[in-house]
Amino acid sequence: MDVPEVAAQVFGDGLDGAERYAELLTRHGVERGLIGPREIDRLWERHILNSAVIAERVPRDATVVDVGSGAGLPGIPLALARPDLEITLVEPMARRVEWLEEVVEDLSLGVSVVRGRAEERTIRKKLGAVDVVTARAVAPLARLAGWCLPLLREGGIMLALKGASARDEVARDAAAVARAGGSTPTVSECGTALLETPTTVVIVERVRAQSKRAG
Repeated sequence: MDVPEVAAQVFGDGLDGAERYAELLTRHGVERGLIGPREIDRLWERHILNSAVIAERVPRDATVVDVGSGAGLPGIPLALARPDLEITLVEPMARRVEWLEEVVEDLSLGVSVVRGRAEERTIRKKLGAVDVVTARAVAPLARLAGWCLPLLREGGIMLALKGASARDEVARDAAAVARAGGSTPTVSECGTALLETPTTVVIVERVRAQSKRAG
């Protein structure tokens, strides 16, 4: 698989790791149920680069929790692009946790892997008060806010990678996000100068504690 030229700009010194990650996903992703067979040919543009460019929204030396990490997206590309970050991958499915642990070891990444769900009290207690929470293709915005915002310190941000429906979700779920303790969601694009199709991200700041009425 050809590596896009822009990957060197996105990953810098982490490019070799990104190429190895792409190789591992290509070799094992479909058979282990991590990606669909049609995704192999667009692995770089649709998944790896799409995930890595959110680095421009993450403060330096931040603590980051990637919720529902699955195949490691966006957490592993983000870790490869930004070695200054302290990243924890949270995933409930045992077989995916096993995959993530194998990849972290193979790539020699300083990344933690935790099995569990963001909404579990034990996970919140263990990981809470971080700077940034990321999530990609995990759940609708209202549910995602209820899961992710409690993991953030006040002033921390949730970065939800979304598709074309992002603005519709924001309009529909803004009230639920507020009940979960979030700011008014904003829609932004990452990688506009690098990618043919920039990554759409919904950004929510944690501004207060969750309302008792929030689910």
